[in-house]
Amino acid sequence: MTRLAAADRRAMLLDAALRVIARDGIAEATTRAITAEAGMPQSVFHYCFRSKDELLRELITVTVAELAGRAELPTHPLPDIEQSVRAGLHALWKAIIDPPDKQLVLYEITTYALRNPELADLARQQYAGYLHAATRSLTAWAEQAGVRWTVPVPILARLLVTVIDGLGLSWLTDHDSAAALAVIDQFAAHLATLAEPLTT
Repeated sequence: MTRLAAADRRAMLLDAALRVIARDGIAEATTRAITAEAGMPQSVFHYCFRSKDELLRELITVTVAELAGRAELPTHPLPDIEQSVRAGLHALWKAIIDPPDKQLVLYEITTYALRNPELADLARQQYAGYLHAATRSLTAWAEQAGVRWTVPVPILARLLVTVIDGLGLSWLTDHDSAAALAVIDQFAAHLATLAEPLTT
């Protein structure tokens, strides 16, 4: 095997874990299965990660950060808050379903963590990341459109995460993209009613 830097091996193992969990489920994501998927000897795993739980922690951290990073606001300011929110949510939705395997893996890891009290912080870390990204987006959308929210941003952030999270799970069951986008557009319209122009 070509000699690789530790960071490259870690990245390969994370990608392999994602594929194994998406294809076979988290119960089958053993260190043996992950290293086999990555084309590495099993002994390499423990040079990169202390345990499978450490790998899962990093998988959540990297994937949540990637989702947040890909949900970029449009380059040019849009004329009103509804259009700003809609554009942002469409960008986020594209990041969630492309590829869909990552979203499926995140749901499975969340359930796994919630069933193991010693790993409950994994789920908290995951959703704290979602809430942070939602808060950042809501704040940026409001600044971009020159409005302020009439509902506290932490509440709106939790509402946004709840809607998108539930929509993602629903989409994984039926892959009805037209229906999902219709929900997003309606949700953007609703959020717009919760904003008011800034006073000078």
